[in-house]
Amino acid sequence: MDYMLKPEDFVGVSFWIISIGMVASTAFFFLEGNSVSKHWQTSVRVAGLVTLIAAVHYFYMRDVWVSTGESPLVYRYIDWLLTVPLQMVEFYLILAAVGAASAGIFWRLLIGTIIMLVGGFMGEAGYINPVVGFIVGIAGWIYILYEVFAGEAAQASASSNSEGMKSAFNAMKWIVSIGWSIYPIGYFLGYLSGAGADPATLNWVYNLADFVNKIAFGLIIWAAAKADTAKA
Repeated sequence: MDYMLKPEDFVGVSFWIISIGMVASTAFFFLEGNSVSKHWQTSVRVAGLVTLIAAVHYFYMRDVWVSTGESPLVYRYIDWLLTVPLQMVEFYLILAAVGAASAGIFWRLLIGTIIMLVGGFMGEAGYINPVVGFIVGIAGWIYILYEVFAGEAAQASASSNSEGMKSAFNAMKWIVSIGWSIYPIGYFLGYLSGAGADPATLNWVYNLADFVNKIAFGLIIWAAAKADTAKA
């Protein structure tokens, strides 16, 4: 069994790049957490927790791929089960920082996240038909999108007087809509494209999505926090 990363293994290279990128992002967010206003510090540090958890899992996923060429399905979904709810919590935290959050927002975002992840995992793991899993996952995602674009979370953001919070909220909801669309594209190409399961395509698309969504998501919060702090 060959554990060496090959130069032609573009998926393996993507695993390496994102694992180091997550480590660097974690250090950045934790250090920068001390440079923003107090009510933003938790949000910036939670962004660091997201990239920290992802970094640890990417070390394992990277080794599985390089040594076996198999999709690290279990490690990936354990990562998502921890990091995606934390990203949803970020919406609640930035609203709570300006007194505009409710428990209902938190629970609706969490429920949508669980539906999305459970549907995707069961479809990929073969517990249910991949098409059914895809549909269930998309339903959970749409539920989340409704909450941040038209639901109570969106209304709370619109009624707030904090421009920094509004800026972060609006940018984050576009990450969740446009950025997260990469995941179902990967699922479709990996399982539903008609060519059979394609772990290489599935994993490089998922890796790209995680790189953009986890790191960019945190950077949006940090940028808004820095801007808001500078105005204070």
